[in-house]
Amino acid sequence: MNSSSSVAVKYGVFTTIALIAYFLMIKFLGLHTNPWFRMVNGLFMGYGIYMAMKRYKLISGIDFNYINGFKVGLITGFLATFIFALFMGIYMFHLDVDFMNTLLKDWFDDSGYGGGILIFVIIVEGLASTTILTLTFMQILKNSTKVVQKQ
Repeated sequence: MNSSSSVAVKYGVFTTIALIAYFLMIKFLGLHTNPWFRMVNGLFMGYGIYMAMKRYKLISGIDFNYINGFKVGLITGFLATFIFALFMGIYMFHLDVDFMNTLLKDWFDDSGYGGGILIFVIIVEGLASTTILTLTFMQILKNSTKVVQKQ
């Protein structure tokens, strides 16, 4: 089964695994409280989305169109974002509460905002980057409708 949703789910899960592995790696290095390392998440997200869209274009051949390619990119990124946010919620609220408190203390003067704002930030960052990356990659992968004219 090589439908657009199966490709998106497969690559969404792979992207999530890469994001979680990267987070755990920087945690073991003691760098997980530095927010600048979150920027690398965009590379993992971009690679996962691009590979999903490229794979879908390969298996759909001449039937590949902008809408289906765009859908694959969005589903891949949204799925990876929500699963990663779920992992981070479990991690912050149950496994390492000090991590959440450290981030809240560093980001806000009043840490009464709660950890929900951290999950919200993860989701907004993921959804925004997914949308931008998908639009960008579709410009590369879309089939041209322009006819080459002889001069």
